[in-house]
Formats: sequence, C-alpha cells, structure tokens
Amino acid sequence: MIKGKPVSESRISLTQAMGLTEANVLGNVHGGVIMKLCDEAGAMAAMKHARRPVVTVAVDSMSFHSAVHIGNLLTVKAEVTWVGRSSLETRLVVTAEDLVSAVITHTNTAYYVYVALDEVGEPIEIPPLIRETEEEEAIWREGMARQAHRLERRRQERPIHIHPENRAD
Repeated sequence: MIKGKPVSESRISLTQAMGLTEANVLGNVHGGVIMKLCDEAGAMAAMKHARRPVVTVAVDSMSFHSAVHIGNLLTVKAEVTWVGRSSLETRLVVTAEDLVSAVITHTNTAYYVYVALDEVGEPIEIPPLIRETEEEEAIWREGMARQAHRLERRRQERPIHIHPENRAD
C-alpha cells in the first residue's frame, strides 16, 4: 500500500507581477492569463503530491470575483484537496496586491483536476491524501462531491462525431 501524504506537502505559492503583456482590451489582466497561472500552480501542487508528471483533465470551476489590474502582484496559492486512485483535485486561491496601497484582494478561486502518469503516459496510482484538520476534511468531502458531479456530467455528455472530411489531420 502507498503511504499517504498530508495536504501541507502539496502547498505552493506562485507570484508574478502583471504587466502590459497580460492586458485584455479593457486594460485589466486577461482571464486566460490567470487561468494559465492557475494551471501551472495546480500542476506543481499535484506533482508535489504524486511525485509524478500530471496532465490537466478538467477545470472544474473558475469564479472571478474582481478584476486584476496591470501593475498588481498576482499570487496563486495551490494545494491538493482531493485524491482518487490516479486523479487529484487542486484548489487555487488567487489574490492581487496593489503594491502602492498594499491592498490585497481575493480575485478568484478555482478547482483544477489532474491525472498522474507513469513512464509510458498511463494513469498511475498515487498516495492517498492525509487530512490533518477539520477544515481539510470538510474540503476533502466537498472535493468528493465535486468529483462525483464531474463523473456524472461526463457520463451525460453527448459524443461529438467528426466526419472524416472534417478532420484537420
């Protein structure tokens, strides 16, 4: 049996100054930039837990509460919140700091899901998640519910059939 790992071993923090190259047409940071940074932070947290390469399989939710402005210091904090046999859910909490006023704003929270891979790119069993606090246990239960919802949603997806004449290869 694989020895479990505590949530604390997966925690990471990714911080980056937001410049003009990250701006959208409104002059704020583009949501896609934030999503990319969340994916990077989530993957790092998942890899710290699994100590394996991981691939993104789902962006479960991404709720934006406020804009991130050019010049802000963006921080993404990530941790593993739920673990299955080979899949992991990470919670990402994003904040933006105005470096002049020192005001820190919670801009969004997200849940991303990854699958750990073996040497040939197949899913591999990973360590279970040890929950050490009541809050970690509550977040774990919420993650189990999200996973059940993701699986049900996937079962209900209508398959898309691509005709050979429409293929891009």
